Amino acid sequence: MNRGKSSDETLIEMDRTTWSSGEENNGFHASSDKETLQLENAEVDKQQQSKDSVYFRDGIRRVDFVLSYIDDKDGEKKQDRRKEFEANLQKAGLELETEDKSESEDGKTYFLKIHVPWEVLATYADVLKIKVPFKTNDIPDKKDMPMSWLFTPYRLPEHVMQPEPDYFTATFDKSKTDFFLIEDKETFFPPSTRNRIVYYILSRCPYSKEDKDKKGIKRLLNNGTYTAAFPLHDCRYWTRSRDANCESERYSLYKYWARFTCFYKEQPLNLIRKYYGEKIGIYFAWLGFYTEMLSYAAVVGLLCFIYGVASFDENVWSKEICNETIGGQIVMCPLCDKKCGYWKLNTTCSASWQSYLFDNTATVFFAIFMGIWVTLFLEFWKRRQARLEYEWDLVDFEEEQQQLQLRPEYEIKCTSRQLNRVTQEMEPYLPLTSKCARSILSGATVLFWISLIIASIIGVIAYRLAVFAAFASIMKDSPTTKLDVVGTFITPQFATSVTASCINFVIIMILNFLYERVAIKITDMEVPRTHLEYENKLTVKMFLFQFVNYYSSCFYVAFFKGKFVGYPGSYAYMFGEWSGLRNEECEPGGCLIELTTQLVIVMVGKQVWGNIQEALVPWLLNWWVSRSARNHPESLYSRWEQDHDLQCFSQLGLFYEYLEMVIQFGFITLFVASFPLAPLLALMNNILEVRVDAWKFTTQFRRPVASKAHSIGAWEEILNMIAVFSVVTNAFIVSFTSDMIPRLVYKYAYNTGTENTMEGYISDSLSVFNISEFKPQNRPDDDENPDWFKSSNITTCRYRDYRYPPGHEKQYAHTMQFWHILAAKLAFIIIMEHVVFVVKFFVAWLIADVPSDVKARIKRERYLIQEYLHDYELEKLKIQLSQNSQNGPNIEECTCPTTAVTPVKLEVLSDCLT
Repeated sequence: MNRGKSSDETLIEMDRTTWSSGEENNGFHASSDKETLQLENAEVDKQQQSKDSVYFRDGIRRVDFVLSYIDDKDGEKKQDRRKEFEANLQKAGLELETEDKSESEDGKTYFLKIHVPWEVLATYADVLKIKVPFKTNDIPDKKDMPMSWLFTPYRLPEHVMQPEPDYFTATFDKSKTDFFLIEDKETFFPPSTRNRIVYYILSRCPYSKEDKDKKGIKRLLNNGTYTAAFPLHDCRYWTRSRDANCESERYSLYKYWARFTCFYKEQPLNLIRKYYGEKIGIYFAWLGFYTEMLSYAAVVGLLCFIYGVASFDENVWSKEICNETIGGQIVMCPLCDKKCGYWKLNTTCSASWQSYLFDNTATVFFAIFMGIWVTLFLEFWKRRQARLEYEWDLVDFEEEQQQLQLRPEYEIKCTSRQLNRVTQEMEPYLPLTSKCARSILSGATVLFWISLIIASIIGVIAYRLAVFAAFASIMKDSPTTKLDVVGTFITPQFATSVTASCINFVIIMILNFLYERVAIKITDMEVPRTHLEYENKLTVKMFLFQFVNYYSSCFYVAFFKGKFVGYPGSYAYMFGEWSGLRNEECEPGGCLIELTTQLVIVMVGKQVWGNIQEALVPWLLNWWVSRSARNHPESLYSRWEQDHDLQCFSQLGLFYEYLEMVIQFGFITLFVASFPLAPLLALMNNILEVRVDAWKFTTQFRRPVASKAHSIGAWEEILNMIAVFSVVTNAFIVSFTSDMIPRLVYKYAYNTGTENTMEGYISDSLSVFNISEFKPQNRPDDDENPDWFKSSNITTCRYRDYRYPPGHEKQYAHTMQFWHILAAKLAFIIIMEHVVFVVKFFVAWLIADVPSDVKARIKRERYLIQEYLHDYELEKLKIQLSQNSQNGPNIEECTCPTTAVTPVKLEVLSDCLT
């Protein structure tokens, strides 16, 4: 495309000559043609024509975009803005048609329909470097896999999976239209490309004569000039369009993809990409691949759980805890000051059995397996992504994205200009000093909010410590303890946990609500250059916040709770002894079972609530908005009104979908050593999630503006970070949260029997304390102790630790066994991390990021482009030389008659093309 100098830095003016008689007009109507067309349209009987159509009243021009507005009584400024905006749209070549408010269901909404003709499509396809087919793909597909018939029930029809033939593609060039495979100009560009081009124009079109910086549909939506802007769905989702020229792709997506009965079927990714664009297509491709890989992790996790159930009888230490002559005779020290009494170890019998289901030898194997699985997942996804990049013409997209799709906000706010060394044209830029200042302020804001979360967590922990003793005292003689069924469950621990969780939930929701808006504001303040850069910056900010928000409670239970409690007579306190807030000890069943419980509640609760919210809220809102119109026939309830009544898919809608899945990915990798069934729960959720998201997109949301994306963006780096971090967290969970290492050290080093068994482990793992040495502030009140304690002469109690007994020369100091166990824990961490990391890096090196057949196709396509372009230019030169030779003898007789045709200006709205 020939590029001229820009007007006001954003306009490229191009001359177009109206075609003389006998020449094709490429979809443009001359002014006389438009007047004739309007007269014909005025004669159309609207009652005879269905309004459930995606065409103008002439039934020929397709509606590529719709704007809606309400004509306010006091809206003169809005009217002026709309008038100027629409005039500029027409200057840019778009064709407009307005539906009067009398035609709308509510009687007050105007609908402005927009059609983009071929000349504008061709111009902007050249500007945006859109790839289009020029030759049918001649590389044969690989042969079917052996026994592929087994997968037949999971397959979809071929016309759904492959809605278009496979072509070699090249960047569109308006001057070489005959080089490409153009059969019909009206259908050459799919609707997703058409609405993307229209939105590109809308977002850069000025609406003020006085201030040329005032431009873009976003601003007009924010100030209420327009109420909505959206492309149209092609039909109702439950039935095909009556128009034979309409593709009815929405119906196909609903029938084969969005219905819950299709949960076991593959996804029609090519049709999704064609209808919604590459960005949404790549999300569903990633979600489907993630769900598929989860199936392998879920099977292995289930086998590890089955091993725990099958080896239940081998759990010697739980048998000792439950034994009346062993666990029933061990008196444990109080769990809190003053208000907690002595208790017997056998009261933790059921918790000990439950803990063994997840704290056994298979746990170590599963933790190592998940470290390798996550590497396989990421490496195979890179290959899958590379294949999609080629098939969806995104191989060179990143460079084009950076060069062409500047954010309009960046152009407006960056008043400085500098010379681009490549194009030798002036372009907007943000000075380095301003960029650094904005980044520092942004980073400080994020750190402040993360500190706020940490402060709130510390506050909740302090609350737990403060009220535990209070609940213990209040509930000792509470009537709830006499209830037959639930009485045993309503304990001080339960009451403390529930109230603290409720407080924590409220704090999380408030901080989420506030931080989301703050994150958008500070990202806007940074003025990112491109849409991709904007999304990546916002992604990092939001994930850092959500990471701390969702995982902090699990980190506290896994790595802090019960680790710094001191010992009887010298307990550790949160803010010092003066505060009276004694550090929490683990539940009687140990910290691992508590971490498992915490993980299950947070993970499952979040998933269930998220799916209900995602499915129910849009449905209720749509039901309420369209309650008076949903029974209208097609002839009255127009296609644009139907879509107008749907929910708007926000710019950050896909961001929240990714965030939900990445948070789940963190749960199943960071803490999977404590709960091997986590991948199974995630798999069950994701099978539902795919169909819920598909159902939302197809039935509850307006059609989003199509946009391109060659990858999942910053989320890929975040997943890599979680994958590396998960190896460390699982190694620490196995070492410090579970009892695996202490049991192995006892079995092979400290067992006094003739055979390596676990008999005597419980007594060996508990230290002894002299009750008489309790400080007054730690000693339980007399009325808090149970009757069996009062009636017996008990002088010592036991606690979980490895310390010398009273009377020893090093009494209450750590024993040598403690240091042996600590050394074994650290050694296990080092060995496990090195083994897993070596395997991870070897697997990553072994698996190529781009499949060999994709590399061959890319090379073949680039070769063909050069070859075909060379042949094309050579053929044109031959034709030109032949014409010149034929006209040569008569060249002096040839005269050039004057023509009355006048040039028509077409304004092309564009970024500064750098």
